[in-house]
Formats: sequence, C-alpha cells, structure tokens
Amino acid sequence: MYDADVIVVGSGGGGAVAAKELGEAGLKVLVLEAGPFYGNKQWQEPNRERGGEWSSSYDDLDVGIYKRVFNMYENNMNDVVSGVFRFGPADRRRSPWHRVMRQKGDIWQAAGVGGTTQHYWAQSPRAFPSAVDGVWPIGYNELIPYYEKVEATLPVQFSPTTPKEELFYYGVRKAGWELIPTLNVTTPGYRPNPNAILPVNPRLMDERYSMEQLWNMEGCTLQGHCVNGCTAGPSVDRIAKRSTLVSYVPLALKTGNVAIRPNSFAVGLLTEQHPQEGLRATGVRFRDTWTGEFHELTARTVVLAGGCIETPRLWLNSGLPYNAWVGRGLTNHCFDWVGGVFDEQELMRILGQPAVFPYVGHTSGARVDIPGTGIFQVSCLSPGLMSFLTYGFSEAGYDALRAPEPGEPWDIRGRVVGPALKELMRNYARTMTYLLLTDDETLHRNRVEVDPVLKDENGPIPVVHYTPSPKTLQRRDRLARYACESLKAAGARTIIRSDTPFSFMLHMESTMRMGYVVDTNCEAYQVKRLFIADNSVHFNGIGGPNPTLTTQALATRMSEKLACLYFS
Repeated sequence: MYDADVIVVGSGGGGAVAAKELGEAGLKVLVLEAGPFYGNKQWQEPNRERGGEWSSSYDDLDVGIYKRVFNMYENNMNDVVSGVFRFGPADRRRSPWHRVMRQKGDIWQAAGVGGTTQHYWAQSPRAFPSAVDGVWPIGYNELIPYYEKVEATLPVQFSPTTPKEELFYYGVRKAGWELIPTLNVTTPGYRPNPNAILPVNPRLMDERYSMEQLWNMEGCTLQGHCVNGCTAGPSVDRIAKRSTLVSYVPLALKTGNVAIRPNSFAVGLLTEQHPQEGLRATGVRFRDTWTGEFHELTARTVVLAGGCIETPRLWLNSGLPYNAWVGRGLTNHCFDWVGGVFDEQELMRILGQPAVFPYVGHTSGARVDIPGTGIFQVSCLSPGLMSFLTYGFSEAGYDALRAPEPGEPWDIRGRVVGPALKELMRNYARTMTYLLLTDDETLHRNRVEVDPVLKDENGPIPVVHYTPSPKTLQRRDRLARYACESLKAAGARTIIRSDTPFSFMLHMESTMRMGYVVDTNCEAYQVKRLFIADNSVHFNGIGGPNPTLTTQALATRMSEKLACLYFS
C-alpha cells in the first residue's frame, strides 16, 4: 500500500542522521534530496548529466568521483551563483533557486546530499545548558546521551593546535580567560573546538610519503581550506571532515533499508483525514529537477529536514493547518568578524615562526565560550573568503568614509578598498581572524514566509525577514570588544572589525519551534505522523554555539521516538 515506512525530505545535518537511525531500526526509508549526490557511481557527471534516479547501496560510493568534484578551488566551490556549494539544481549551467531577503545580507546554504554540512567548518559543540534548562520543553540532561551517540558516530574530538590556535590561546590567556575542562559549558572560558574531523594523519611530516599518498590515506592533512571541500581520505566514508555525506550517509546505505533520490525537490505534502488520528501525513509530492516531471511517493510517516527556510516553506505551500509560529522565531547568531594583523618580529617572539599560517590546521580550532553572550573563535579561511569576510562584507560602509572612533579597541571598521586593501592582503599570512556568534533573541517578527505572488518551478518562493533586537546587538558588540581585546593582548598591530551584515544567514534556527509547532518528540501538533529533524525545531539559538550537533542529537532522539510510536 505504501512506498516506504518513512520518507525523509532533505539529507543534510539532520535528515541523513534520521535516515541512518531509522534504517538501523529496520524501517524502509526513502530520502528525497533537492540537490546532487556527489561521490556516487550512479552520477558519474553529477553537474552535467541526469544520471540515475536512486542509490541504495554502499557500493555505489566512489571516492574518485568525489575528489574530482571537490577540487578545493575557492570560486569553483563557493560561488553562490554557480559554485559546487550553492543552493540550486545539480546542473550548474542553470540559475540557483531564488530566495527573497528584505535586508542586506547573504544566505550561505548548499543543496545536495550532505546539505550545508558539505562546506561546514565541522564544529560540533553542545548547546549551553543555560539556554536549554528551564527554557526548552525538555531538559539538557535529556540531550546528553544523544550528544554522546552522535559524537561517537561522527566522531567528534578536540582540534589539534597549529600556529593560529597557539596564538589564540596566548592572547585569550593574557586577556584573562580560563580553560574550560568540559563539553557542558556553564562558565566562561576558552577551549579547543570539538570538531567532527578525523585525527591528524600520523605520517603527515614523514618525508617518505608524497603529498598524493598522504591525500589518499586516512587522517586530517591540516590543509586549512576544508571549507572549500575536504578530500583527504582513502574512501568516501573515511574523508577526514565528517560532513553527513561522508559519515551518516554511508552508514545509512549500509543498513540495506535506505534509498536516496537526489535531484528531487519536494513541493507538497500529502495528507489524509484518519478516523482516530485526524489529519496525518501520508507522502510527498516532488519535482525531478532534471526533467521537470512531478511524482508522488507515499509512506506511513514523513520526516522534514529541509532546513529553517525550506521546511516552513513546504508546510505553507502544502496548505497545512494555520499555526502562528510556522516560519516564525528565526534566530541567526547575528554574526560578526574581527581580525588582527601581526608584525613578523612579534610572531617570532611568541611562536618562534614568522607567520600565523592561517591556511594551516582546522578552519576553526579554538574558541571562547561565554554563556549568556555568545562565542568568539579563531576562524581562518583561504585568501578569497578571508578577505571578503574581513574587508569586503560590512554593515558599516567604507572605513575610509567613517569618522575615527577614539577609545574603540579596533583600528578599522567596515569595508577597505584600494591601496589599504592591498597592504592588508600582503599581510594575509600574518593575519588571524575570529568569527563571533551571538546569543540571539527569539522574536516572532523574524520569520520565513512565502511570497503571495512570486513563484519559481518549485512553488511560491520563500521570503526571509531578520532584524536583531537591541539586546542581541548589545551582546554582539560586547563579543566584538572581547575579541578585539584578546587580539590586542596577543600583540596585533592592526585590528579590524568588519561589522558583518546582520542578515548573513548561516546558523538559522527556530522557525518550527518545539513547544509551538512540534511536540517534544518533534512530531507536528496539527499533523500526525509528520516529524521534523532540522535546526528549525530548536526552541532558541541554543546560546550561540554552532547548531549542527544539537540538530543531530535531536534527529537521533526523534528517530527513536518515531520508531517507538508507530513501528513498535
């Protein structure tokens, strides 16, 4: 009667986890993914040809195809219009899928199996307990066993120390921060990042091995540009940076119970009225992004994992019951970015080396956590991305047109151009940059809705509204000052605050909140057998930490509850 026990819509941070957990529980799972499947024999040329329809075998995975696509060139990988990591169809000759933003900013998401974890920085901290206990409908202790399971599966471990982390620790210690000795952060302090990246290849510095040999061995190569696509590893499932494409997806396929269909954009949910359960989900209508054909699949349960924009969009475009919180409560960690340029003599004194080497090590390997305020963490990128975020992407306008700010801990605030930019970029190797993540307030006005007029091939398009509250901006400013003070303590000669646009969308959460749209099992209140397994169910911004691990823990818990409720 049904095509599957469960249909999962989306295969990113949460969807791939749900597929693996449900498949291991013995359920038949079909996964629909709007974007391509990289590193799979069914799609030899995933950006040029339609290829196959489904993959249901671990043996379909092909590391040669994976490495051919993930070539790590900055623009090829990260161009938001035509890059590998974009939110758009597999055919890169076609335009990306459109979203409307009512304010200056950017939405940095990727379509494809693995979702945005394909280019994430692999940071996997837990939520701050103070942001959950007494706030969420469930307590923090309820999450701990699921955190532990995900941390063991990926796996997650503390980042190694390379020169930029050593310099970071030097600065934050001098600024007065103390070491945090636990994964459950309750007091302010610094620590290595808990990252979902395999340990460093022990042969990395052995001259008997060529670079080609090292890239085909297991273990991290500390190449530093993994946001552009990690390729270190002998097989797809042993790639060093543990996106769900290389961690949970192979495990899901190994169950023999999971089939994945990429290039399949979900456009509607199928429902029926049941005499005992009332309105319940029965399947998904989707569009083949290569042929334009529409298809339907049915299942006993449906799991939405399309993310904080596409999940409420699908609800609204499916004509499901009205709920005042669907799409509402968007949080975003209200990012900022600061950097420090160091003199060679100062670096020789501190590190015994003439440069920070921002291109060595994990993208982000160390952090300061401040419950109630947020996080600042060392985050060094490849030259193009780093210069864009540090000097070219600002809410403050051009620094040269701004009046000096006496007494502020930064020397530059806003965009930098011309000879000044050239001089700063000459010092790229001696520059250390930080990403700031703010404990964001959850406000009803910040939302995702659908345009009443504009449509694309997938239906009415989403419109994103986000304006931070005064309290959020105060916290963000406090973080910027803490970060700049630590750079100054480390000996930075020039300090830059980019003043990142508020609507730089990367850590979106809370648009389908637990306690408002879904219950504590992550099942929709108004539609039975409809579950959600992405960031949108977070009650808030979890205090500022990167949200992926919490989403994966909740997806693991949700899968357990779903199987018990409907398949025991």
